[in-house]
Amino acid sequence: MSYTTFSVETDADGIALLTIDLPGASMNVWNAALIQEFDKFIDAFLADDSMNGLVITSGKDSGFLAGADLNMLSAVPADATTQQIFDMNYGLQRCLRKMEGGGHTARELQKGATTKPVAAALNGLALGGGMELALACHYRVATDGKFQMGQPEVQVGLIPGAGGTQRVMRLAGVQPAIQICTQGKPMDAAKAKAQNLIHEVAPHGEIVAKAKEWVKANPKVTQPWDKKGFKIPGGSGAMDPRVVPIFAGASAMAQGATNHNYPAVQRILSAIYEGSIVPIDVALRIESKYFVQCLLEPQAKNMIRTLFVNKGAAEKGAARPEGVPKAELKKVGVLGAGMMGAGIAYVTAKAGLEVVLLDRDLEYAEKGKGYSAKINEKAISRGRLTQEKSDALLARITPTTDYNDLADVDLIIEAVFEDPGVKADVTKKTEAVIRPDVIFASNTSTIPIADLAKNSERPDQFIGIHFFSPVDKMPLVEIITPDSTGDKALAVALDYVAKIKKTPIVVADARGFYCNSVVVPYLNEAALMVKEGINPALIDNACVHMGMPVGPLALMDETSQELGWSIAKSAMEGEGDNYKPTGVEDLLELFVEKLGRKGKKVGKGFYEYPEDGSKKHIWPGLEEHYPRLENQPSADEVKERLMYVQLVAAAEMYAQDVVHDPQSADLGAIFGWGFAPWTGGPMSHIDTIGVQTFVEPAERLAQKHGERFNPPAKFREWAQKGDKLYGAAA
Repeated sequence: MSYTTFSVETDADGIALLTIDLPGASMNVWNAALIQEFDKFIDAFLADDSMNGLVITSGKDSGFLAGADLNMLSAVPADATTQQIFDMNYGLQRCLRKMEGGGHTARELQKGATTKPVAAALNGLALGGGMELALACHYRVATDGKFQMGQPEVQVGLIPGAGGTQRVMRLAGVQPAIQICTQGKPMDAAKAKAQNLIHEVAPHGEIVAKAKEWVKANPKVTQPWDKKGFKIPGGSGAMDPRVVPIFAGASAMAQGATNHNYPAVQRILSAIYEGSIVPIDVALRIESKYFVQCLLEPQAKNMIRTLFVNKGAAEKGAARPEGVPKAELKKVGVLGAGMMGAGIAYVTAKAGLEVVLLDRDLEYAEKGKGYSAKINEKAISRGRLTQEKSDALLARITPTTDYNDLADVDLIIEAVFEDPGVKADVTKKTEAVIRPDVIFASNTSTIPIADLAKNSERPDQFIGIHFFSPVDKMPLVEIITPDSTGDKALAVALDYVAKIKKTPIVVADARGFYCNSVVVPYLNEAALMVKEGINPALIDNACVHMGMPVGPLALMDETSQELGWSIAKSAMEGEGDNYKPTGVEDLLELFVEKLGRKGKKVGKGFYEYPEDGSKKHIWPGLEEHYPRLENQPSADEVKERLMYVQLVAAAEMYAQDVVHDPQSADLGAIFGWGFAPWTGGPMSHIDTIGVQTFVEPAERLAQKHGERFNPPAKFREWAQKGDKLYGAAA
C-alpha cells in the first residue's frame, strides 16, 4: 500500500519505519490526509504479522510534527451538528488509542493483553498533536539537537484535543499537566525527560537506531495506564488528599494569570480534573468534549484566523504585487544609529544581510553597532548563540559617517530624528550616491510619507517601513504606500520584511498611519482620565485585566512622554489650523518641559522607577497636579471606555481605508500595540459582539465623553444592515 503523507520501510527484523513527510509543506502537521492515511496504516500494521514493531519519525529538517493544521480546524462546516463535529475531531483520538492499545478493549488490556511496540524518534519540534502522537507511542527517543515539546493549543483558544491533557497527566502527574497545558510553553529535551515525557535523549543521527533497538528488545508492550493498578504519579487523581490542594489553587492561579479571558484554561483544568478519576477511554472523550466546545466558540475561531491563518498569509506575501521579480537584497543602508536605527541594523544583520550604519558622528554609529553586541552578549550568556556566530553578525555591520559607503547598497532605511528638515537633508545626500534603482524607505512613525517623498527625485521608489520599538522584539512592520509609490517599492519592502522574519501589514499614507492612529487616542484617553482624577492604578489594572500586556500609563512611560510630546508638536505644526486638540497637550508639556518626567528612560513618568531596581510605583506627586475624584468609576466602566476608544479608532481607520481589510486591522492591533489577543483583534471583536452592539455603546460613550467615541457612518450603516466585517462588508 502506498501513501502520500509518509513512507514506510520494513527492515529484516520486521520493524517498520514510518517517516512522516507532508508534500509541499515546510513542517509536518496533522491534516485530513495524514489522519486518514495514518489510520489506515495502523489497521494494516496491527493486522500484518510480518511487521513486529513500528518506529515513527519525520522526514523534515524542521522537526517531528507541529500539531494540527489550524486551517483544517477552522473550516468547520456551517451546517454540521455538534455531534458530527465531535465525531470528526474524535477520529484522531480513536486512531492513537488503537495504536497504543493494539485495538484491544480496556478490559482485555486490564487482563494482560499486549500489543506490538511503537516508538517515536523525535528529530525536533513535537508540539500539540505532535507531542500527543509521541505520548501515544510506547517509547520516545529525542534528539540532543534542537528539540521542543509542548502543548501550545491554549495560545489559540483551544485545549489539547488528541489526548494531551490525559497522557501528560498519567506520565508526569496532575500539577505538571496543569502547567504544561495551561501555559502552553515548550520544553527542551532535558526538562521533558525529567517530567517522564521522553525516555531517552540521543545524538541526532542515532535516534532511529535507538528507537529500533528498544522495539526489538520489547516485542510485547502495554501502556502504563492500561495495566491493572496504575496510579497517576504523585497521587491517584482528584480525590486523592495529596492532589486536592493542587486543584484548589490551580484555578485561582490560572485565572489570575489570564484574568478570565480564556475559557480554554478552565476547560483544561476541568478535563484534567474529570479525567483523573475515570479510565483513559472515558477521559479521552471528556477531553474531546471540551475541545469541541472551544472549537465552536468565536474566541478560538477569531484567534486561529488572526494569529495563524492571516498572520501566515501576510508573512507569505499576500499583499505583494504580481509580476515584480523577487528582490536580491544583500546590503542595506540604515540612516541614523539611534534606538530605532540600531535595532533595524541588528535584525537586518541577523537575517544575514550586510548593513551600512550611518550617523553624523562616528561615535554614535559605533554606539549603534554596540546595541547588537549587547544583544549578542546576553544570548551567548544564555547559551542561545555561539561566539563565532556573534562575531559573524557584528562583522556584517559597518558604522560610518561617509555617505559614499552607501554607493552599493540594495535598500535604504531612514531612521533619523523625527524632524522633516533633518529627513529632507539625509534623503538628498543619500540619493546623490545610491544607485538609481534602489528603494528608499522611511521609518518615520507619524510624518506622512507623501510629505517626505517630496524631497526625493524618485517618489515612485519612496515608501514607508515603520518598525515598532524595540525592533528586535516587536514582530509587526507597517508598510506605508502613498499614491506616488510604485509596485516595485512595495514588492521590495515586503521582500525585505520577509527576509528579517517580521509580520507586515500594508496601509495607506496618513499621519500616524494605522497603529499610531489608534494607539495614540488610547494613550490619550488614559491621560485624560488622569486629568479627570481617576486613580492611575485603576486605569492600568483595568486594562491588564482587559487583556492588554501592560496598562496605558505604563506604556506611555515605556514609549516616553517626550516622544508623545514630539508627536503632538509635529501634528500641530503639520496640520496647522486643521489640528484638533486632544486635551492632553498640557499634560505632555508639563511632564516633559517643566517636570522632566520624560518616561522610563529617565526613571520617572507616571511611575517612579527606583535606581535600586525595586518595583515601580505610581508617582506620589501626581495627585498634586491632578486631584483624585472622591467617587471613582467602576473597573468595568474604565474597561469599557478604554476598550471602545481603541475599537472606534480602529473602525475609523478601516472606514477611511487607511487599513484596507479587517485582517490587517486585527494583525496590526495585536502585534503592533498588544491589543487583547483573546479577541482576535478589534475587527474580530466587533464581529463577535455584533456591529450593532458595537455602535450603541459607542454612541452612549460619545454623548458622555465626546465625539471621539462616535462610530463611523459606515459602521452605523453596516449595523442597520446586519452586516459582518469579515465577508459581508465591503
